[in-house]
Amino acid sequence: MLASPTLAPGRLVGAVLKSTLLLSPLLLAGCLATAPTMGENKGTVSGAAGGATAENQNSKLEHCDETLGTLAIFEDTNAPWWSQLRDRQLGSTLPVLRLMVQQSNCFVIVERGKAFANMERERALMQSGEVRSGSNFGQGQMVAADYTMSPEIQFSGKTGGGGGGIGTGAIGLLTAVAANINQNEASTTLLLVDNRSGVQISAAEGTAKNFDFGFGAASFFGGGAVAGGAYAKTPAGKVITAAFADSYNQMVKALRNYKAQTVKGGLGTGGRLGVQGGSTAASKDVDGAAATTAAPKPAAKPAAKPAPKKATTTSTTPPATGTGTSK
Repeated sequence: MLASPTLAPGRLVGAVLKSTLLLSPLLLAGCLATAPTMGENKGTVSGAAGGATAENQNSKLEHCDETLGTLAIFEDTNAPWWSQLRDRQLGSTLPVLRLMVQQSNCFVIVERGKAFANMERERALMQSGEVRSGSNFGQGQMVAADYTMSPEIQFSGKTGGGGGGIGTGAIGLLTAVAANINQNEASTTLLLVDNRSGVQISAAEGTAKNFDFGFGAASFFGGGAVAGGAYAKTPAGKVITAAFADSYNQMVKALRNYKAQTVKGGLGTGGRLGVQGGSTAASKDVDGAAATTAAPKPAAKPAAKPAPKKATTTSTTPPATGTGTSK
């Protein structure tokens, strides 16, 4: 996970209160501002990318030595989470995701967003004859997107104190600060789909959290505390970026050990779960097994009766006797 390390809530409150006491003269004196310093406000995803070269990227982001293919990123602006982004006055997630992906060198980004309309406009100008000769806008030059990545955000909202407290003196100032500490949490999902087959290649989930605290301007002399959120908007944006970076890191790790899913007989040919009466190979196996089970077994032949024993007879003929007399 790439979220910045956070203190335990109890220690965080103590640190904030201590800092508030030290800064209380400035809070009472009014708002002070310093000149902006270029490049000092670096977040989880920062720096630049040019081709395969990345500059000033976060060292915790995963990197690929070999590019895996071309990628288009699709953001569903009709999804409920997009409305929540707008409610928080946060813009599209595409710029951050595109920077992060190109810095990783895992994919080559192809334009399929709003700038695609301008690409088509340039080609239309070429076809109309308005573009100079030799501009080299011809057919067959656009690069296909091998894969599409789609982001999703799940918000958990804020937990902790509500608005700044009202009080008097030093106690009122401490109450205002302690009551305006909130925890921001976000969970993000990235899905990767093969554009030619429609098969999902990878899915990854990431999380991040941070603390949002506001200072209340109060008077040690009994004035009311007027609470104002110091990070009213940026904490939500930073935690979403960190969650996406966590998601992407998990996806890259899985793709390094990628092994394609296979189905006996081929993808999309019916699968291995057949139904009775179906036309797929698995369904025919089901029908064959059912037919074998339902077929009646042939009746058993009756056992052959033993042959009757033949009767045995004995001869009773008397011995022959002579009929003559001797003289």
